[in-house]
Amino acid sequence: MSLFHLDNRNRSDKHKKIYAYCEIAYTIVDVSAAVLFVIGSVLFFREETTYVGTWLFLIGSILFGLRPTIKLYREYFYLRLGDYEDITHQ
Repeated sequence: MSLFHLDNRNRSDKHKKIYAYCEIAYTIVDVSAAVLFVIGSVLFFREETTYVGTWLFLIGSILFGLRPTIKLYREYFYLRLGDYEDITHQ
């Protein structure tokens, strides 16, 4: 099993379930970050709301940082299902 290979998601029903949950989490994080960035951008138009806009940008940035974390989480749980001997032979 190669890490981050597209075929890993179809190796078993458990792999499919992990993939589905991670895709849902990834999409939720993506949409949330985008919404926070848009709202934060609008708040930058007025000086009195810039502080809140800055916080929304920070939270959106953190969410964008979660995106690769979700993929690592998914690959970790694929490995826990077994068949990881050939990872070192890539």
